[in-house]
Amino acid sequence: MSADDQKRISGEAAAQLVEPGMVVGLGTGSTAAWFVKALAARKLDIRAVPTSEATANLARELGIPLAALDDVKSIDLTVDGADEVGPGLSLIKGGGAALLREKLVWEASKRCVVIADAAKKVDHLGKFPLPIEVVRFGHVHTGHRLADIAAEFDLLPPRLRMAERGIVITDGGNVIYDLPSGVIAEPAALAAALKTVTGVVDHGLFLDLADEALLGTDNGVVKLVP
Repeated sequence: MSADDQKRISGEAAAQLVEPGMVVGLGTGSTAAWFVKALAARKLDIRAVPTSEATANLARELGIPLAALDDVKSIDLTVDGADEVGPGLSLIKGGGAALLREKLVWEASKRCVVIADAAKKVDHLGKFPLPIEVVRFGHVHTGHRLADIAAEFDLLPPRLRMAERGIVITDGGNVIYDLPSGVIAEPAALAAALKTVTGVVDHGLFLDLADEALLGTDNGVVKLVP
């Protein structure tokens, strides 16, 4: 089974968790897109809170009613992908440059389910570079301070994320620095250190947020809990 097929079956399994009347958080990325498509096919009476403009556009095309985060008291269920799924369902997210809105939606949710293909499950976080969302103003100076923190954790300096058209800009108007590491030995300590830097909006370490994971494998969907 291809990685895309594994993503599809995990997204389809997660769509079965949604019940009529729910407020549902819609993640961002290729795996989350499969969930959005499967959810739309069920034609349930729900409202959905998207985590990015790309996801919002897809949901509109498929006829899913949308709501802004500030228009709902809470979210019943959020389903989203991840770049890495580590021990205890610790996650690295942000490969799609939507980590800030994703984390805001996750933290407003009663239940969070991460969906992924089998290759996303890892023994240690860090092979995927850790995304850090940074205010655009003075971001080069912020990047220098992030490099100092990286050195404290024996990690390489972060790199400004670029695309063919130039610097990657998030939906919130910020930039992304990616921190290559290999292995993040102390995720909680690194997360706390990054949040002390003025100019850092948030980072892609999602710790103690996922309630379960649905991994697509060659043998079907496997459920993981913390």
